[in-house]
Amino acid sequence: MAYQSLEACLLDLEANRQLVRIKEEVDPYLEMAAIHLRVHEAGGPALLFENVKGSKFRAASNIFGTLQRSKFIFRDTLLLVQQLIELKNDPVKAIKHPIRNFSAGVAALKALPLKNPVVKPALFQQIKIEDIPQVHHWPMDGGAFVTLPQVYTEDVDQPGIMHANLGMYRIQLSGNNYEMNKEIGLHYQLHRGIGVHQTKADKKGVPLKVSIFAGGPPAHSVAAVMPLPEGISEMTFAGVLGGRRFRYTYVDNFCISTDADFVITGEVHAGENKPEGPFGDHLGYYSLRHNFPLMKVHKVFAKKNAIWPFTVVGRPPQEDTSFGQLIHEIAGSALQAEIPGLKEVHAVDAAGVHPLLLAIGSERYTPYAPAKQPAEILTIANHILGTGQLSLAKFLFITADDANKLTTGNIQLYLQFILQRINLLRDVHFYTNTTIDTLDYSGTSLNTGSKVLLAAYGEIIRELATEIPSCLQHLQYFERPSLVMPGVIALQARPFENYRAAAKEMEILNTLLQGSIDVLQTVPVLVICDDAAFISEQLNNFLWIAFTRCNPSHDLYGINSCTINKHWGCSGPLVFDARIKPHHAPPVIKDAATEKKIDKLFNKGGSLYGVLS
Repeated sequence: MAYQSLEACLLDLEANRQLVRIKEEVDPYLEMAAIHLRVHEAGGPALLFENVKGSKFRAASNIFGTLQRSKFIFRDTLLLVQQLIELKNDPVKAIKHPIRNFSAGVAALKALPLKNPVVKPALFQQIKIEDIPQVHHWPMDGGAFVTLPQVYTEDVDQPGIMHANLGMYRIQLSGNNYEMNKEIGLHYQLHRGIGVHQTKADKKGVPLKVSIFAGGPPAHSVAAVMPLPEGISEMTFAGVLGGRRFRYTYVDNFCISTDADFVITGEVHAGENKPEGPFGDHLGYYSLRHNFPLMKVHKVFAKKNAIWPFTVVGRPPQEDTSFGQLIHEIAGSALQAEIPGLKEVHAVDAAGVHPLLLAIGSERYTPYAPAKQPAEILTIANHILGTGQLSLAKFLFITADDANKLTTGNIQLYLQFILQRINLLRDVHFYTNTTIDTLDYSGTSLNTGSKVLLAAYGEIIRELATEIPSCLQHLQYFERPSLVMPGVIALQARPFENYRAAAKEMEILNTLLQGSIDVLQTVPVLVICDDAAFISEQLNNFLWIAFTRCNPSHDLYGINSCTINKHWGCSGPLVFDARIKPHHAPPVIKDAATEKKIDKLFNKGGSLYGVLS
């Protein structure tokens, strides 16, 4: 269905029992986010807040809360978009099957943005930042944030919508030392198109003009997060996915999406930054306060009866998980076409996406060799780590499966496949002093840390322990051994003090276990943690703890390790020190008082009564 507005989409969801209206007054400070989180965790419907305290505007959340709902929203166009991407990867298909692919070609006509005449005053009303629902998501957040923005910028060397960038970069509306209604914070990270635009504007000595759209047809939000190749306009993608051309105009030389519910326009000047954050982010921790570009507000517009869209991020999975799943559905084999030999890649949401990447490649280089070992998959891994946002991966596991039965979708079976085959003396490859995700505080400083590639291929060289070996059951300083999964055992240790003390502790562990190397062949991974019971309770706990709290170059050790010709390896287990470090950001924790306060909405007589059942 080609939705002309966000409200049209919400009404369609409501008609299909996928939306609930909340009529009671709800406070945007913590309450709206808490309600969203509770409903999302239960796999519940989209929410329309009709009475937002302190604002005349309504707000909506959990719109993309499940993959099924996202696919329902784009039910009329999803297949056509997939066909177009497939044709781009293999244009010969269009020639071989012109009739079958005719509809995809017609759909592509929706790609061209449509410029409207100057917006009539009746269409938009001018408002202030303070009029927007000030959604404050987590207790330690620095203020109110925009969490579903579409941030539009143009290339000063190639102005116009076809060379523009539309990205989803969080916006801080209030708090810190921003001057209300005049200044807002613009947070963007590595490998983002807006950075290229700001660099060019700075070199020319001109401010970067920025337009922030919120709401509008849901295809616009998806376009803002879609990882499109450089040079392809997100607005063209929005038109195809939404079945409706992206409509725009210019006001005061700022681009305006005429279908958006809200538009904030302003400028970013070279060298003008202000502290932004903290913000409870999608790794499950707060991203802390750092200097980011300051946007000076020009004008703010809202449609009549506009609806403010928002989401809440925190420890995954959250609504942004569905975004990732939808992108995977849409993109299909596009990445595999870009990286020869790659069969599958999976950014693990439970580990915060960028910290952990799983891949399956091919091994075709040496079919004549009797011994199988990683070769082509090492080339593929380097290609992955040089590709867009995949380059932010911190832990990359890669293997090849000659039987074509393995999938990255089953994370535990995939990891067991790797652990059965990995040669820890040969197959662990570090990348030190490099870039990592801005939101990852396990590194040495902002954007800086390390990576590790674990590549395994060949015959099974070990069975994996399903019981805890006796040599791990009574260790001094390392207590409460717990089986996380076959081959992975957690040990609880005293709180982390500093890296000097940690090195000594690992020396003690090494001394204690050196005599048990043969027994420990069934245990390729040990995880040192703060709470062994928690990390072993469920797989997602292990994925979150082990991969978000480790900086590979600093926090990976090995029993009986050695360095030969600058290559590090170990003959005993690989040891993850996954304890919380003093420099780590604190995890997000729900506010108990707020949780109790919103209970009334879920009790009998409340708008959400029965929604969680």
